[in-house]
Amino acid sequence: MTIALIAINVIVYLLEIRHGGSFFGGPSSSVEVRYGAIPYELTHPGRHCGLATVAGPGGSSFSTIACQGQPGVHGTPPPQPSAWETVFTAMFLHASFLHIFGNMVFLAIFGPTVEDAMGRLRYIAFYLLGGLVALAAQVAASPGSTSPTLGASGAIAAVLGGYILMYPRAKVLSLIFIVFFVTIVELPAVALLGFWFAEQLYLGLAGLASTASGGEGVAYFAHIGGFCFGLLVIRLFARSRPRPPRQALPAY
Repeated sequence: MTIALIAINVIVYLLEIRHGGSFFGGPSSSVEVRYGAIPYELTHPGRHCGLATVAGPGGSSFSTIACQGQPGVHGTPPPQPSAWETVFTAMFLHASFLHIFGNMVFLAIFGPTVEDAMGRLRYIAFYLLGGLVALAAQVAASPGSTSPTLGASGAIAAVLGGYILMYPRAKVLSLIFIVFFVTIVELPAVALLGFWFAEQLYLGLAGLASTASGGEGVAYFAHIGGFCFGLLVIRLFARSRPRPPRQALPAY
């Protein structure tokens, strides 16, 4: 199932950039708004968002996301999937090549071991539920945000949370790049993923200020929500604890 999930994510990425965007830069804004999960739409049932052109200083113009029900917003956006559908479509969309590459690397490294402990059906249920809980955490943190949330990061964070609880003493061979020097260091998985979680928590809390001022950012609270979900429910899904293989992880 891990291989299938990676393949699906890659295929969806190629399809989304086919409808606008570039391979390295990711999909167009219109694709993100159409298929991404927008917290405002989820907390305001029946109201949709779309791209609007706004006049700027000096006769310039720029695109922004406008939603029905917001002050000064009139008209109806183009037809688009319902908000509940975007909850699932957003889970397989990615904003750029680096976004999907990083996610798939972590999924490929930690996913198979967690899948072996659960079995295929339980693993896919765990993965999807982790993505849903991750999105719920992001919506709860910023219910009025009009920024599309997309990516498998929340579901993968659940996998990482489950892995770190089952195998706290596991070692990970990490490929470290220091300017032009490259070396391999063996690190405890708990230290590596614990650092990742602490980083997400810090960036999530720091990002509240930029969100309040209208800025856009990464859905860090989705990562935190997915990670906590994995920690809390992995015991309910895991059937066994196979010995984890020694794994190599590129650090960047």
